[in-house]
Amino acid sequence: MNKYKYLGEGALILTTLIWGGTFPIIKNALANISPMLFITLRFSLASILVLPFILKILKNTPRKALIGGMFLGLIYFLGFAAQTAGLKFTSATKSGFITGTFILFVPLFQLIIEKRMPGKGNIIGIILVLIGLVFLSSKGTSFLTIFSELGDNFNTGDFLTFICAFFFAWYVVYLDLVSKKFNYIPLVFMQLAVTAVGSALFMIFFALTEIESPKIILNEAVITALVYTFLLATILTTTLQTKFQKVVSPAKAGIILSFEPIFAAVFAFFMLQEKITNFGFIGCALIFCGLVAAEVIDKKEITYGL
Repeated sequence: MNKYKYLGEGALILTTLIWGGTFPIIKNALANISPMLFITLRFSLASILVLPFILKILKNTPRKALIGGMFLGLIYFLGFAAQTAGLKFTSATKSGFITGTFILFVPLFQLIIEKRMPGKGNIIGIILVLIGLVFLSSKGTSFLTIFSELGDNFNTGDFLTFICAFFFAWYVVYLDLVSKKFNYIPLVFMQLAVTAVGSALFMIFFALTEIESPKIILNEAVITALVYTFLLATILTTTLQTKFQKVVSPAKAGIILSFEPIFAAVFAFFMLQEKITNFGFIGCALIFCGLVAAEVIDKKEITYGL
């Protein structure tokens, strides 16, 4: 048993739980703030708050670490941008399912970047999670319509969301590689700063091309969403994932992060009174079984100290 491995898995589960809470909170806020402005404020506030505490460390950080952090931030931002743009053209159901397919790309990136195949348990876990995501994303009418609901009318938004899944998978594997080489603190800041700058540039571009005009009404819903996301769902979660993911294999990390739609559904049930269908419960069970399979079958993993 490796205490670091379980500590890392616990940190990723907490990260995923916090991300799940963003769904109903942000949904309430977006009636009063444009999406790209929200992302810009979220990451800008996070960057500004973190900077004074890490300025001395940042000054003594090797150039390679800064470059690695910038590239990590670029991948992270591109995933966010593709997902946000895709949501304008596709349904939330399809977006949730397609984003979750990032775990399908994780083993591919792990093989290409790290020259390492995922274990049998992780492969079985990924298959179970993918099937679980289909059930969780279904409206729950019948077994015959599960896949047709997701496959009908493939559009630009669906394509952009696949791009998002591609970038998120790349992010998980590249983070595994970079976080083993450098101090996690400057890596965290570079991710926040690059995403803030990228979001601001996209917001300006969207405004100039009339895709989306920045708007904001500072009410309780917007303030609550900004505080929750920039403190917990940005600073805390980015720190936890950057510091602890290195002790968990990328494939296992992908499976754990796939719990986000389960937590989102639970939060939405209590906060927005959105019901979970019977197929949704089956999907949750399959995703959980995927994690158990990866944990039980692949007992031996190469882990790293913190």
